[in-house]
Amino acid sequence: MVRSAVILGTGMTALGKLKKSAPKLMQEAIESALSNAKLNLSQVDGLVAVPSLSDPHFMQAHHLATTMSLLPHRCVQVKTMDTGGAGPITALLEAAQMVQYDGCNAVVVVAGDAISSLPTNEFLERADKGCWDPSGALTSPVIPHGYDRIAKWQMETYGVTREQLAMVSVLMSRQACRHPRALTKQPHTLDDVLKARAVSPHTSILECARRADGGAAVVVTSDELAMKLYQQQQNSSVSSSPRYVHHGVVILGGGEASGPLYPPKTIDENMFSCEIAARTAFVEAQISPKDIDFWGLYDCFPICFIRAIEAVGICQKGEGGAWVETMYHKTMDMKYDPCDFPINTHGGLLAFGAPWETPALFNVIEACDQLQMQAYGRQIQEPRRALVYGNGGIFSHSSVAILSTPVEH
Repeated sequence: MVRSAVILGTGMTALGKLKKSAPKLMQEAIESALSNAKLNLSQVDGLVAVPSLSDPHFMQAHHLATTMSLLPHRCVQVKTMDTGGAGPITALLEAAQMVQYDGCNAVVVVAGDAISSLPTNEFLERADKGCWDPSGALTSPVIPHGYDRIAKWQMETYGVTREQLAMVSVLMSRQACRHPRALTKQPHTLDDVLKARAVSPHTSILECARRADGGAAVVVTSDELAMKLYQQQQNSSVSSSPRYVHHGVVILGGGEASGPLYPPKTIDENMFSCEIAARTAFVEAQISPKDIDFWGLYDCFPICFIRAIEAVGICQKGEGGAWVETMYHKTMDMKYDPCDFPINTHGGLLAFGAPWETPALFNVIEACDQLQMQAYGRQIQEPRRALVYGNGGIFSHSSVAILSTPVEH
């Protein structure tokens, strides 16, 4: 019988301009996650890391594991996953495989970066190289201009309006105001977004992922180890926290798919991959979109969010812009119920903070907080299942994972 993989602990650093290296931020996040899981580094037999832009290293996970003295060790497996912003979800699914099939008992997934501490010109130079189009079709900043091309196509093809794109940023800022660690402390108005400095024809600075330093980590274990730790906690004099009452968060299933590194000359539906990744994840988890209570969706730019809500089944294809506008009006009163808009309750990349390829791991951590009833001030009522999505490059890779509270036997 294949054992289940569960997320037992989560951890993250502060966000902002921290003046710490990416490996240091990763190490801090790992220590936080292990503490949360009530484990120590000697119990870790797997590490999956995502590359850094600000302080890259060949075989990033091996570099980190060696620095932290996790290596050398005969029984430790270490891997680096590079699928861009989808990397943390790719890494989470790989960690689950390592637990289920490779004999690992405790695998740490980590990402971290210090792009806010990089000088802006250096950050742009490094970021541009990642999705550079040899034909020169994308000018600097390359990534915003690439997403802008998609936004224009979506507007022409499905009737998405400029205002609806801007409303995504407003929605994320409203969500972020409820999370104590979010960088955005006040909600944007629609005028704020539309009148902010333009970085490309259909994108303002408030519609770009909010640049930050920071790190995040989760600990993936077998369900047997999770239960053992729970029983030890029950037998001790220390009272159990909700995290141990629930024995962690189960990784039910996942899916991945790929697209081109940069938009092709002629854009059409064939370049997008989230639909395939989501469909695969739903099949593996044996559930459907109506079974999802919380959604952690990638929103590096508004068009990514609109494509995502259509791809995962929240609304029909071509209806994303109208759906966003409905949510914009529904959440106008800041006292709105979290159940009215159960997506990115932490604020997403646009408002929570985005240390390069780390943010999809924030989606995972927020999903765990929701499923374990620890999302104070933004809690959805009794959620059971969550979907988290990461997007790499310019719609170049999609990774989707479905998470659940433990299944009752």
